[in-house]
Amino acid sequence: MRIISVEQTADQLGVKTDRVYELCRQGFLPHVRLGRQVRIVEEQLHEWLLKGGQPLACGWRHDPQAKLDEIRKRGSK
Repeated sequence: MRIISVEQTADQLGVKTDRVYELCRQGFLPHVRLGRQVRIVEEQLHEWLLKGGQPLACGWRHDPQAKLDEIRKRGSK
């Protein structure tokens, strides 16, 4: 099991860290708190992506398999 930071999560998702914090705060993104620090279990992040995440009311959509393929490609470098 690998626990990653908000910065690492933002990099994998291609978003800013503020967006990751907001997704965690709103309960969309699975995360754990270690005191004041927010961490994401990488396997849970990948599972969440494969399930398509939880859509936002504004209609946030993405192709979870394509995103997972992109993440795996980055990790193999």
